[in-house]
Amino acid sequence: MTIPIEVLEAEALSLPQADRSRLVDRLLASLGHDPEWEEAWSEEADRREARIADGQAQWISGPDAVARIRASLK
Repeated sequence: MTIPIEVLEAEALSLPQADRSRLVDRLLASLGHDPEWEEAWSEEADRREARIADGQAQWISGPDAVARIRASLK
């Protein structure tokens, strides 16, 4: 028996936050991973952290980043 996606979605959204978080983690893990992508992203993250450590860049908050992106799209 297959549960319609709308029913499954409604059930999942009715779960407490901790259970939804656990479900998301398990679903993402079930998708597998791409080692090449993970390695490339790890290298990029290291480059970004090095630029911050060297003073070439600085951390910005999530809301500030979104505001900058929105402003650039106008």
